[in-house]
Amino acid sequence: MSQSSLPRLGFIGAGRLARCLALSFSRAGYPVTAVASRSPASAARLASQIEHCAAFENPQQVVDAADIVFLAVPDDSIGTSAHTLRFRPHGQALVHCSGASPVELLAPARDQGASIGGFHPLYLFSGDLADIERIAGCSVTIEADGALKEQLMALAVALRCHPLSIPAGGRMLYHAAAHYAASFALCSLAECVALWRTLGLAEGDALRALLPMLSGTIETARDKGLPAALAGPVSRGDTGVVEKQLALLEGLGGDHAALYGLLSRRAVGLAERRATPPAAIDMISEAVEESLSRSLNQAAAGASVK
Repeated sequence: MSQSSLPRLGFIGAGRLARCLALSFSRAGYPVTAVASRSPASAARLASQIEHCAAFENPQQVVDAADIVFLAVPDDSIGTSAHTLRFRPHGQALVHCSGASPVELLAPARDQGASIGGFHPLYLFSGDLADIERIAGCSVTIEADGALKEQLMALAVALRCHPLSIPAGGRMLYHAAAHYAASFALCSLAECVALWRTLGLAEGDALRALLPMLSGTIETARDKGLPAALAGPVSRGDTGVVEKQLALLEGLGGDHAALYGLLSRRAVGLAERRATPPAAIDMISEAVEESLSRSLNQAAAGASVK
């Protein structure tokens, strides 16, 4: 497909996500024609790295110079931005890059005749040029209809990513759940670091030990699936170890036992899908639920005293 037949792309916002997408689309042969940002210097810096791309202070100038406009701004600014932009009656689209905000926030553009959609890469952007290579193989969640959906699918493929589709209204649940593979994975590491610190281990030493194990777990899950990647006492049906660990964490106070118990409940669900003996799973599940009852009741009592 010749570049002249490809849609002209514009970006409102020049942060980490916009930089990666704009540079990647340009390298894939798409014409990236315009960038605007609250920081004129950021827009100018990004535009200078893309041939025939102009930097503007006024977002409307991006709309005037593009066919598909990517709105890469904070969630709280999406609706406001959509209300201030003016579109041609035919042949344009406004697409936001949020994972959580509804596409319906772009309704003012649709009311003017533009197509609207969502394009959310499931990737943690560092802001480095390395993002352009690292994003390959990731997934991009797309919400759009008709011709725009086809265009966004093609753009995801141009990034060497896997396009995913979700139904209208599903973005908040999708985005909330995705935290478990990103921020909450870090929170689990932080919990381990905090517990190991009581044993005298420094954070650097803890991470040096934990990160290779985490990497191995992810690789095994990729190759063999979630149930097969499950390790530890729940996967082995080792009720005694689970009971002792729960008791130990209950003794530490705080929410350590509750967090361990809730995650162990999920581990039981995975263990049920593999060859762990059912009787052992039942015993572990009972121990987990009893511990959770004690931990959550203790937490509720503490909250009522406050």
